[in-house]
Amino acid sequence: MSRGVFISFEGGEGSGKSTQILRLAESLKSSGFQVVVCREPGGTPLGEAVRDLLLKIRKDPPAALTELLLLESSRSHLVQQVILPALKEGRIVLCDRYADASMAYQWGGRGLASDLVRNLNKTATGGLTPDRTVLLDMDPSEGRRRQGRAGMDTDRMESENLEFHSKVRCAYLSLAKEEPGRFIVVDAAQGIDQLAEEILRQVQPYCLERLTPSGKTFGKTEGGIHHAP
Repeated sequence: MSRGVFISFEGGEGSGKSTQILRLAESLKSSGFQVVVCREPGGTPLGEAVRDLLLKIRKDPPAALTELLLLESSRSHLVQQVILPALKEGRIVLCDRYADASMAYQWGGRGLASDLVRNLNKTATGGLTPDRTVLLDMDPSEGRRRQGRAGMDTDRMESENLEFHSKVRCAYLSLAKEEPGRFIVVDAAQGIDQLAEEILRQVQPYCLERLTPSGKTFGKTEGGIHHAP
């Protein structure tokens, strides 16, 4: 049975993940690859409900462990319903955040025990790890300035203070240092086009090693993911 390619995107707030994941998806599709795009939390009706609950609630926010457990429930459902089926069909899956995000935010930012987060990640994903992880690295203060220039409304996570986001960044860089063969660390402060070119240059050769472009694109976009026709 063919096995597709699983690529996750990680990074702090304002680093441009959403823009870059869509740019990469379009480039890969134009080269003939079949691509599925999803996000965390979200990517399924259940996941989108969890996303709204976690990011929009302002009064009585969840405790760190409650937050982690909600994220893991959404993650488990996404893996079973979207990611694994797509990989079994030989697709490229691009996921906007994945298990590393819980290590960065709930371990690095919230201070939960590393072993707890790692074990829950493993349980929720069944041990499924991305083939490559693109980390868009940026100083949190610059990410905040970007969001301000764009006039973006901030959700509960984005509204955390700079100390929290600095801890998240440090956690991400620590994870990348642990697994240099999986992580692709890029400077997110560079221009959008230049960044997109760098990501494509590093990701496309790996996809070509693993898959043969079919000349077909995959499905239509609904609710943050590409569904099979």
